[in-house]
Amino acid sequence: MDFSLLYQYPDQYLEGFIHTIQSSLTGFLCSYLIGMILALFRMLPISFFNKLARVFIELVQYIPLLLFVFFFYIGLPALGFPLNGFTAGTIGLCIYTGTFIGEAIHNGVQSIPKGQMDAAKALGLSYVQAMRYVILPQATKNIFPALGNQLINLIKNSSILGIVAGVDLMYQTNLINENSFHVSSIYLLVAIFYLILIVPLSFFVAYLERHWMKNV
Repeated sequence: MDFSLLYQYPDQYLEGFIHTIQSSLTGFLCSYLIGMILALFRMLPISFFNKLARVFIELVQYIPLLLFVFFFYIGLPALGFPLNGFTAGTIGLCIYTGTFIGEAIHNGVQSIPKGQMDAAKALGLSYVQAMRYVILPQATKNIFPALGNQLINLIKNSSILGIVAGVDLMYQTNLINENSFHVSSIYLLVAIFYLILIVPLSFFVAYLERHWMKNV
């Protein structure tokens, strides 16, 4: 492996690394909001919204991520809604990840015994109050590990932005590759950068999960 590439292209690697962190954190927040909305639709005692959310989630998850991103990058401009590569990629990635987060939240809530909701209603709490004060606090310990895994998946999937003219780590790596003949070294280095992001995050998520379980 030719580590001299780090000295030849420090700005590109650093810019891509920082931008990957920023886009991943921003994307995760957006994905979480989308996931919460989908999960709420799934949990509403109204069959129309429940079925609508379920169909949307299944439809998105059945489509490969790359094709889904291309829909926003190529499809929407063709329909008169122009988007740059970064915006199109981020929207696609957020919605795609949001469906998995929505399922994680829904499954976490479903894991709570139905008797908890009945008891909350017996105490005079509304459906919203019961979810907020009784169900969701208990479901959090079941949801948290899945959220951590989805953040890790989002960081890895953010490499898709490099295909649609983003400015993330993979995009910068592709630019470096155009100016260098060290193909294997270039992509091994970018793999190391992703490991630098993902491995500590994996240990941190595992630590928080253990800490959370001790205090539940």
